[in-house]
Formats: sequence, C-alpha cells, structure tokens
Amino acid sequence: MLTQQEQLKFSRQIMLNKVGEQGQIALTKAKVLIIGLGGLGNPVALYLAAMGVGKLTLVDGDNIEVSNLPRQILFSENDVTTNKADTAAEKLQHQYPECDIEVIDEMFDADLAEFYLTNNDIVVDCTDNINSRYLINQLCVHYKVPLVIGAATGFDGQHLFVNPQDKNSACYHCLYPSSEKAPANNCQTAGIASPILAIVAGMQALSVFNYVTLGTSPTNLLSLFDGITMRWQQFNLQKNKHCEVCSQ
Repeated sequence: MLTQQEQLKFSRQIMLNKVGEQGQIALTKAKVLIIGLGGLGNPVALYLAAMGVGKLTLVDGDNIEVSNLPRQILFSENDVTTNKADTAAEKLQHQYPECDIEVIDEMFDADLAEFYLTNNDIVVDCTDNINSRYLINQLCVHYKVPLVIGAATGFDGQHLFVNPQDKNSACYHCLYPSSEKAPANNCQTAGIASPILAIVAGMQALSVFNYVTLGTSPTNLLSLFDGITMRWQQFNLQKNKHCEVCSQ
C-alpha cells in the first residue's frame, strides 16, 4: 500500500485508468538495470527515479569529460574526471532519496551478467557502441530478461523493445544479424544533436513504465526518429527463425 505522501506525489500517474495505485506499487517494487550513463542513460535514470521505480542499478566504467556536458544533463563542470555511474547515483540519491540506487563503476560484461540480469526485472541499454549492444542483447536473451534498446547519432534516433519471455519477440540480432550491417557510428564519430537523446531516452523510459505498470510493451516494433523532418517511422519486425541468438 502506498503512503499518503506517495499517493500525493504520484497522483498524476495513479489517476491514469490503466495504471492506478496497483501500477504505482508495481513501480515501487521494480528493479531496473541501466547500462551506460551517458547521453541516454542520464535522462532515463532521471525519469525512472522520478516516476517512483524502487531500485536502479547504474553501470558505467567511464569518467565524465567536458564534451559530455551539453547532453549528459545530470553532470556539471565540477564533475569532470569523476565516474559517470557514481556521480549520477549521487545526484539522483540527493533528489530521490526513496530510490534504492546501486552502482557498478565498471563496464558491463558477461561476468556480471548472471547475478545482475537475474536480479533485475528489465534492462535498459544506453550504451553507445555496437559491440556492447550485441553482448547485452545476447545476455538478456539467454537469461530471458526484457531489454529496452536505444541509440542516437547525428539527428537520428532508434528504439526497440525485446522481450525474450515472448517466444515471438525478435531481438537485436534478428534486426542486424552481423555487425557489418548495424549502424557503427556514435556520438564521437558522427556528432549528436542533444535533444535527440532526450527523445529516445523518453521512449526508453516509457517502455519501462508500460512494461512495469501494464505488464507489456510493444515488441517487434522498430521506431526510427528523424530530427530534421521531426518525424517517426515505425517498422514491423519478424523474429528470424534462424537467428543465432534468440532461435536456439
């Protein structure tokens, strides 16, 4: 049961017909793993803490650089050279003390997967390199943990929800069977319009919100955003019956 203060604080979410008090209680019990605390991970973590998610685990081995500041909105110049996950946790804990926040100040790898994937309800991939994206997708499929993938470079954004618990759900490897076909650019190589990150991160946070409160979020739906034309395009995917990752 929610306290009176929680009912007041989250009243605008609770009044949603499809959410209600039970949906808000589900958020307070939810455990979310966020991998990457850069341009996507910053707003995702901020939104999830603000909406009342009970526990966040933040993973990032990188330190903050001055070139990060225009888009990594939790950080300031005083934070340069500090670890991203540690600093994000400190800022979020100050603003949302009721949120339980755990930090892993190293890069996510297979050694961390068994414990952290099996102890979280959903994973949000906010990384900015293709090798990490393939690895996280493979591990989430293996441990059957829902995964929200986001990417942004230049003026373009991408969003995909993968649910290995649904036998018909396509995975990232279905979309890009090899790294040669996957978009390899990132912010360092192609630049980024900062608001694109906020748009994609908002979609990622909404996927988590929907999955936790409604029990579902659309699978097999690739969403692409063009910041020049201000338009979304959506493509229906099909699970690859021969996928090396999710069809085993």
